[in-house]
Amino acid sequence: MTESRLIQGRYRMLDPIGRGGMGEVWRARDESLGRHVAVKCLKPLGPHHDQSFTRVLRERFRREARVAAALQHRGVTVVHDFGESDGVLYLVMELLEGSNLSQLLEENPQRRLAVDLVVDIAEQVTAALAYTHQQGIVHRDLKPANIMRLTDGTVKICDFGIARLGHDIGFTSRLTGTGIAMGTPHYMSPEQISGSEVDHRSDLYSFGCVLYEIATGAPPFDLEDAWSVLVGHRDTVPEPPRDHRAELPDYLERIILDLLAKQPEQRPRDARELGRRISAGRTTPMYVPTVVTPSLPHPAVGRRSPAPPVPSGPAQPPAREPRLPSWTQGMTTGRKATGAGLRVTPPDASAGLTGEWIARPLTTVPPPPGTSEQRSPAAESLNALTGRHNAGLNLGRLGRWAEAGEVHRAVAAERESLLGPDHPDTLASRYEIGFTLSRTGHPAEALREYARVAQARGRSLGTDHPDTLAARQEMAYVLGQLGRHFEAHQAYASVLSVRERVMGPDHPDTLRCRHNLAFNLSRLGRLEESYRMAGEVASARARVLGPTHPDTLVTRYEVAYALGQLGRWPEALHSYQEVAAARARELGPDHPDTLAARYEVGISLGRLGRSAQALELYRSLVDDRTRAQGPAHPETLRARHGLGVNLGRLGRWEEALAESRDVCAIRERVLGADHPDTLVSRREVAVGLGWLGRWADALTEYRRVSTARDRVLGPDHPDTLASRNDEAHCLEQLGHGREAAELYRRVAALRQQRAAGGR
Repeated sequence: MTESRLIQGRYRMLDPIGRGGMGEVWRARDESLGRHVAVKCLKPLGPHHDQSFTRVLRERFRREARVAAALQHRGVTVVHDFGESDGVLYLVMELLEGSNLSQLLEENPQRRLAVDLVVDIAEQVTAALAYTHQQGIVHRDLKPANIMRLTDGTVKICDFGIARLGHDIGFTSRLTGTGIAMGTPHYMSPEQISGSEVDHRSDLYSFGCVLYEIATGAPPFDLEDAWSVLVGHRDTVPEPPRDHRAELPDYLERIILDLLAKQPEQRPRDARELGRRISAGRTTPMYVPTVVTPSLPHPAVGRRSPAPPVPSGPAQPPAREPRLPSWTQGMTTGRKATGAGLRVTPPDASAGLTGEWIARPLTTVPPPPGTSEQRSPAAESLNALTGRHNAGLNLGRLGRWAEAGEVHRAVAAERESLLGPDHPDTLASRYEIGFTLSRTGHPAEALREYARVAQARGRSLGTDHPDTLAARQEMAYVLGQLGRHFEAHQAYASVLSVRERVMGPDHPDTLRCRHNLAFNLSRLGRLEESYRMAGEVASARARVLGPTHPDTLVTRYEVAYALGQLGRWPEALHSYQEVAAARARELGPDHPDTLAARYEVGISLGRLGRSAQALELYRSLVDDRTRAQGPAHPETLRARHGLGVNLGRLGRWEEALAESRDVCAIRERVLGADHPDTLVSRREVAVGLGWLGRWADALTEYRRVSTARDRVLGPDHPDTLASRNDEAHCLEQLGHGREAAELYRRVAALRQQRAAGGR
């Protein structure tokens, strides 16, 4: 962006004041209100991003901007406005005068802050966390650079909501983005490191790391090797802060160590409890809390807790040390508050507004014990590439496909340069590029990538090699994505024939191929064959893997789905109930897969006219989803939508309308006005209004849905056409027969054009 540029005719850009991985921050003047503001701009999307990706990014940005703008607290940066200008997404915030904690530490020769200042910061940040956590929002990237102390002494947390944009950008259509902070590991909680679900207690751990550093001058695990830092968070009890700085109050040390407990349940229950403990400690020097969250013993830093003694007798094989997840393999320690790191522009402009990409220097490392040679820089480079490859794999497992794709593209280019285009490692990276393309709405590009890999593997490994077959099977998958289901069927059948011959009919890879083939058969309209094959795969998986193995239950879930497609709802209901019960036993009652199966049980009950039972199930499911995932989670709202639908089926239209309106309002706030789920809820509002005889109001809602779908999906999309039909029906009810007939004709013509274009 150039100097003095005017955004939206209102915000005049004056000068840049910060730069991050995803964009830059400018000081600007709000010409309308005559005040100075900060404008955070995302880097413009390059030509390699298609319209589908752009829509995803914009929707995700709008969602996170709404989250940030909804927060109103003295300790949280105020967001004034957001929008888009010439392809650049921007966020307008209050302009803060002061320094972040990282800068304050670097300005202090002792690399630590005065005790009174530490306690003051602790109180103010805790109050802000108590507020934001009460709103159901977790920061996930709390670190000194994200905490500002203003010139008047006010402390503010920056980037709530926006900090998650980079972590969740590879979201699904249901916006279920989950993920972990892939930034500096000095402030990551053990559950973030393991890739587990995080809640507000993860923020408390990260804040404990921040307090430790500003109080002592170093993070709790101040090690140069990222792997050691991560192991420290996972396994090592931190050295007591007063061992570094004796003047720290005893109560503050206990609070910090409790925040750094490895298990979330061992930390303070929430930020409000933490605030009470800080306040009591400040006013009562000898204060000892009545109920203390359990603390771990405090051995010297860097030492593991002693292992239990091994009984004498025959030598025991060493216990296998729990491994950190594979994505950590290539990480460096990055930039902590008190040190400088080598920073370069991240490979993906969508990686995160506050993200940093830390280049790993190419160095030789000591040889393994018992050897005299050191590994060469080339060998070290290959090892680093393996770590980065694994990091990309883990990003994919977290659903962060855009970031994963950029990682794999960079690794593939370096591997090709070092090893050649047909080396197995190079092809493994290219395979993963195809996988990420298929998951980010680029099936045609994915097909070309897989074809290239399959051809190269066929030459070097042979046409029947498992890796060659894997690439060919993914080609079948993306053919299905492209709607080329007959070609997909042929490709699946060809791979299955080889798998059965080479690996046997019951090999897990063979069964996976048959599972996919059964699914594709349903897309060809061959429902009976699809149902029959899915049943055979489910039986085989039960025999080979066990009846309650997750893969077995996935196929049994597909069997239930096929039964529903065939209209055999009593059998579908029974199958979904069995899957839900098995998943509850094996995975737990609150596991997402268990809850998904229960949702389908509700769908089946509704289809069978058992709406009263469906209503009770959805009430229970809403409670469980709210407890497990929060009241505004997309799946919680999906369950509430089902509840509203069944209220309507029972003729309780006033209640149904109230529920639909509430869900629609939350979806609009969280997901955006044009999100498919929001539009489904808005249509349900219109349905309720119609049943209550309020056709003029219903017409307004139907038209809002039609207009949005026309704009987002196109005028001939099936959902848009269905909305236009709803609109025409509403016009009929209002006595506008001629207008309704004209709209029906337009819809019919568009459907004919679409059908002709699909032939």
